[in-house]
Amino acid sequence: MRTEAEFTDLYEKHFSELAAQVCAYLGDATEAQDLVQEAFLRAWQRWDKVGGYEEPVAWVRRVAWNLATSRHRRNQVARKFLQKSSAPEMAPAASPDHVALVAALKQVPAKRRQALVMHYMADMTVNAIAAATGAKEGTVKSWLHRGRKELAALLTDTAADPRPAKAAKAPEADPDTMPIRIKRALPGSQRTPRSTTRRASVKEDRS
Repeated sequence: MRTEAEFTDLYEKHFSELAAQVCAYLGDATEAQDLVQEAFLRAWQRWDKVGGYEEPVAWVRRVAWNLATSRHRRNQVARKFLQKSSAPEMAPAASPDHVALVAALKQVPAKRRQALVMHYMADMTVNAIAAATGAKEGTVKSWLHRGRKELAALLTDTAADPRPAKAAKAPEADPDTMPIRIKRALPGSQRTPRSTTRRASVKEDRS
């Protein structure tokens, strides 16, 4: 049985020439190198047998060519399919709201960001997110709750909100069901500063 050193010697001596041959056949140097690497890997996995052949390189060459032939056939089928198929429609440009949302999500910690995307964009339930991430349902709810607050702070511009302030604070919405909305300033809108002076009270003249 041949040694590991002999396999290394075989690889160093013949890799370049085999890759050049396959490249001439496929027309793609990177793909050719990948296939020859695969052929040598298979030889190493069977080196106790292949190493005993009179010309191990012949076995590697045959495997490399078989792989190249299979890849060439698949490429031909793919080209024929693409030639018959019509070009895909251009995807619509992302809306400003979507761009703002993606930018804000980048600033949210990874776990919370993943939970938000799974829940609000992939429509996954808390149970499904827990199964996918390996976390407890309570942990997922916490991620959603905290992530919602962080997104609200990033996406909401309170100084540009033209709506009047409410007298009482509305109850906090459930982060598991609350949709993601982006508050945007109306063009040309300005917030009117609140008067800091109080109206003097009217007192009866008792003099």
